[in-house]
Amino acid sequence: MPVLRPLAADRLRIRCAPEIFDFTDTANLPDLPGGVGQRRAEEALRFGLAMRQPGYHVFVLGESGTGRHATVFRLLREFSACGAVPPDLCYLHNFDDPQRPRLLTLTAGRGAALRVDMQAFIADLGPAIEAALASETYGSRIDSLQDAHKTREDRALHELGEACAADGVSLLQTPDGFVFAPTKDGQTMSPEDFEALVPETRAVVEKKVGAWSERLADLLEQFPGWRKELHEAMKRAACDALTPAVSHLMRELRERYADLPAVLAFFDAIRKEILESGSDWAAQEGEEGDGAEDEARTKFHRYQVKLMVDHSATRGAPVVCEDNPTFGNLIGRIEHISQMGTLVTNFSLIRPGALHRACGGYMVIDVERILTQPFAWEGLKRALRAREIRIEPPSEAQGWSNMLTLEPESIPCDVKVILVGDRELFYLLTENDPDFPELFKVAADFDEDMPRNEANVVRYAALLAMLGRVSDLLPFDRTGIARLVEHGARLAEHAGRLSLQTRLLADVMREADFHARASQLPAVGCAQVDAAIASRLRRFGRYAERVLESMIDGTTLISTNGARCGQINALVVIELAGEQFGHPMRITATVRLGEGDVVDIERETELGGAIHSKGVLILSAFLGARYARHQPLSLSASLVFEQSYSPVEGDSASLAELCALLSALAQVPIRQSFAVTGSVNQFGEVQAIGGVNEKIEGFFDLCVARGLSGEQGVVIPQASVRHLMLREDVVAAAHEGRFHVHAVATVDEAMEILTGLPAGVADAKGVMPRETVNYRVAAALSAMIAAKHAFDHGGAGRHLRSRRRHESSQE
Repeated sequence: MPVLRPLAADRLRIRCAPEIFDFTDTANLPDLPGGVGQRRAEEALRFGLAMRQPGYHVFVLGESGTGRHATVFRLLREFSACGAVPPDLCYLHNFDDPQRPRLLTLTAGRGAALRVDMQAFIADLGPAIEAALASETYGSRIDSLQDAHKTREDRALHELGEACAADGVSLLQTPDGFVFAPTKDGQTMSPEDFEALVPETRAVVEKKVGAWSERLADLLEQFPGWRKELHEAMKRAACDALTPAVSHLMRELRERYADLPAVLAFFDAIRKEILESGSDWAAQEGEEGDGAEDEARTKFHRYQVKLMVDHSATRGAPVVCEDNPTFGNLIGRIEHISQMGTLVTNFSLIRPGALHRACGGYMVIDVERILTQPFAWEGLKRALRAREIRIEPPSEAQGWSNMLTLEPESIPCDVKVILVGDRELFYLLTENDPDFPELFKVAADFDEDMPRNEANVVRYAALLAMLGRVSDLLPFDRTGIARLVEHGARLAEHAGRLSLQTRLLADVMREADFHARASQLPAVGCAQVDAAIASRLRRFGRYAERVLESMIDGTTLISTNGARCGQINALVVIELAGEQFGHPMRITATVRLGEGDVVDIERETELGGAIHSKGVLILSAFLGARYARHQPLSLSASLVFEQSYSPVEGDSASLAELCALLSALAQVPIRQSFAVTGSVNQFGEVQAIGGVNEKIEGFFDLCVARGLSGEQGVVIPQASVRHLMLREDVVAAAHEGRFHVHAVATVDEAMEILTGLPAGVADAKGVMPRETVNYRVAAALSAMIAAKHAFDHGGAGRHLRSRRRHESSQE
């Protein structure tokens, strides 16, 4: 094999030269006309926002901090400006069925005007009614009607009294009512005189009294009808008195809204109720106290207009972002007030939801927030499916409440909904909610990074300038932008790509601006960006420092010099609060005669995850395929992460585990000055892993603390070289030859670097060179196979015969 040399220092960090930028600083750098690196997502968004067919609502998915909301609102402003202003939404009292308020849609601005006009009408209505009913003409007419009614009743009673008097019976009025009494010589007989009459005479008198009592009863039965006629006449009088006043008040309103039949019908209903209730108004005018005033206000309240959505100030289609998408905030709600211990409501207590405000436009919701609110997700889906907004509390929809409430007329739901969430929620909803794919057919998938080329770097600089202007930061000079480009590649974990997680970039920019202002600089440069990154790492570095301290003081056993069989330094990465750091962990391997099992102690103790266990099983497959294709493996091996007290997941340590296992088999010591990361497949090929920068830097920090000897280094997969964006101090140490980064493609290359011995490749005849790693491994396995065969056959047979002879002698 050729000599494996460490990577050149210029491959450990791909720098961004400030000279590629044609500006001095970002102060005069123009804004980008569109987004950066999100072409696919923007195309999907534009399609979803333009598609007006049902079910083509949009789900924006991607990692948080990639500018999803900013891009959505930028496109919504563009679409909103070209959209039509939707109508105002109002509710009116339903005079035919008060529990079902009626919907009224008006051209934008006219709803507010109608509400103001009706408030003015109500304010003028009370005095107009009072004046009309207090007029002399109306009063005289009412007095005349009442006098005529009283005269009619008195005349009828008088005529009845005269007729019965001619028949010897007198009509008397008592506190208990009317009674008849016999007379003699024109005088009412006393009870004693009546009792003194002969029976025949008393019978005649009683018969007369009975007859006249029946005639009186017939007359009294006519009185309610006469009073009804009086009441109807008084109503007509009140109607006649109020008609000019009401007509005068409504004349201007009817002219102003002559083009709106629904409004004219509402005016007609108001006029009809006022005129039909004329006598009631008159009665209230005669009453005193708060009760009469409250009743009048309640009646007048029915003539108001409940303006649900006012678009008088709206320009274009509305854009609504609902940050608290509860059921009531989305669908609307009906409030109640307590009156005398009873909850009551009316159409003026209907409250609109975000869907009402967004009708004719767009609504943006974070999907995670709506899914955590009871009934909100189902309420939104019901509105989108039916394409109407029905204000119905969840308790009413489920039949849980018997409280009297309203049933407002449903409102057409012409809304384009944009949900924003991560990919996991999108896939979960797609798989588990059958309604979701039918309603949200458009997925706008935001990338986390974009290719790093010269054109994109220039556009990236413009993006950074925009982020600075949004936060009102100092301008960044070319060196500062160049360092931010490098940091973007570091965040992307790929030297050939740039991160689009604008939130993380903006955080670094704000902190760099803080350092520049503290130094009273006119612009932010490379030094301030480096200071911001370093201070951020320092703030989140407590745990990493404690881990490093435990290695330095010997609490955690990690060697950085010498050589040891079956022992290797693996590299792991830990993520805490969004920050990653790496450190080495010791892996040890032991081998012995057995049945071909490789025991993963982490898995046996339930500290190893499924992916880690898969990596260990691949090691068994590799050993069998390479060294025991025609015979069974006769070893048992154990692998363990030493001093590991928390779950281990991932297969990035499988290369280190395999190297430790081969070292234990071949009894070839591994240099402890190296640390290893990478995964392997069944053919021994080394595969890429994540967090390579943090892993390398974690081992480098330990080596620096103990003193760089020039022998320390790391072994990483060849496929991970493109991900390298190491710190400047690591690059400097590699340039000076004090630290080395080796890239390998196979486990054989890794073993050559770690042991100093050639791996060994079989020739055409299948003969393996001696003094190679593979030869020693094959020899060790062959010896184990032979020992296992001897034990299973010869050794086991001799032991059985000896035991039988011993049993015979005992007999």
